[in-house]
Amino acid sequence: MAKILLIDDDELLRDTVLQMLEVDGHRVVEAHDGRDGLNRFEAEHFDLVITDVLMPGMDGAQLIVELRRRGAQLPILAISGGRRVLSPEFNLQTAGLAGATLQLAKPFNRSQLKQALHEALPS
Repeated sequence: MAKILLIDDDELLRDTVLQMLEVDGHRVVEAHDGRDGLNRFEAEHFDLVITDVLMPGMDGAQLIVELRRRGAQLPILAISGGRRVLSPEFNLQTAGLAGATLQLAKPFNRSQLKQALHEALPS
């Protein structure tokens, strides 16, 4: 299974997604914002990054741009619930333009997350 970096400032959501991923056998490392995620990314190898788009400090779009600038080729799944801006779709389009491989609107269920991972990760 995959080693996944999960970045979200919402601790409850992070815990829920962590449980969904671990049930399927993935190894998950958590980060609470973009800067923390970037530091963890630099320290370890990951197969996939899942990042919230809207976070304080370094947001997900900035993180994605920085990862791509550093040459990261791994898949990045952007997630967003749309607060503070017009809609989740707007936030996810921004993440796509920044270099996210896939986008998933919050709230999502385990089946939707599994489908996104299936599309993002090589078999």
